[in-house]
Amino acid sequence: MILQLALFAFLTGCSQPAEPVKPAEPPPVAQPSAAAELIKTASGVWPALKAESPNDKNPITPEKIELGRMLYFDTRLSKNQELSCNSCHMLDNFGVDNKPTSTGHKGQLGGRNSPTVYNAAFHTVQFWDGRAADVEAQAKGPVLNPVEMAMPSEEAVVNVIKSIPGYAELFTKAFPGEADPITYDNIARAIGAFERRLVTPARYDQFIGGDEKAITEAEQKGLKTFMEVGCGSCHMGATFGGTMYQKLGVVKPWETKDMGRFDVTKNEADKLMFKVPSLRNVEKTGPYLHDGSVANLPEMISLMATHQLGRDLTPEQVNDIEAFLKTLTGKPVDEAYIAKPTLPESGPTTPKPDPS
Repeated sequence: MILQLALFAFLTGCSQPAEPVKPAEPPPVAQPSAAAELIKTASGVWPALKAESPNDKNPITPEKIELGRMLYFDTRLSKNQELSCNSCHMLDNFGVDNKPTSTGHKGQLGGRNSPTVYNAAFHTVQFWDGRAADVEAQAKGPVLNPVEMAMPSEEAVVNVIKSIPGYAELFTKAFPGEADPITYDNIARAIGAFERRLVTPARYDQFIGGDEKAITEAEQKGLKTFMEVGCGSCHMGATFGGTMYQKLGVVKPWETKDMGRFDVTKNEADKLMFKVPSLRNVEKTGPYLHDGSVANLPEMISLMATHQLGRDLTPEQVNDIEAFLKTLTGKPVDEAYIAKPTLPESGPTTPKPDPS
């Protein structure tokens, strides 16, 4: 009997109690990198640029863009036929002329710095004082400004365009179905449609898109400093600005004779209120402020911290923030988009330059 039981145990493997099976340990959970955490935080406040800024009232079409590009470069929209939109907002120079204030008709200087046209269509309003709602409305202003392009009236501008034979077909294609498509409003709509794709994606956009190596560790440190000291309280959104008004000298007074938005509204609360400028391409778009009075970017960073945030930054903090801001320097996706086009030739009735 004992032999039979032993044989049974041997055959069935029951000679010894079975060892309990230990449950498999779960694999270690991968911790997100510091860069990934930074991307998550930053993208919620400063999302990537979109390819264009649409306007439901002015749909973007290839025909409008072609016409708008020509009008943007056409100096015949100015009284002395010397100036175009591109004269002050140079597309091959990050959309600016790098002057404190721009030179207009008869060498006159404008009262405010010409901001970059790149990414401007994403802003909630246009001009430093917000007097234009969008880029279409903005395009109408400089043409008639006596200090800038100095055309005497909307009618005079329309007459110039109508005197240039090649424009008739271009306007008909851009604004089909209109009995008389060459209007001052349509001139502005065409320029606006062109400007709505003047977008400059940068390394920062690659970074928050998931490329952790798109900006260096030093630049990531600068982004952290930018956030920690409070720069994002005004410079928010995909364009790092252009989304709100702010008083210049909100903490420490800033000396300037320009009253900003007050000149438009005559509201006491709007004194020294200006549209917060975008920081996109800020490395390349100096001099800074509404009057172009600050030429140096590190100085501008330090002054803004003092006057707007009430903080005195260390040289290291200023250097860190400057390093980060350089990741916002971009360029148009398509260089051909900003190339100067061949313009239609003047007709026999096209007015001559008027230097008066």
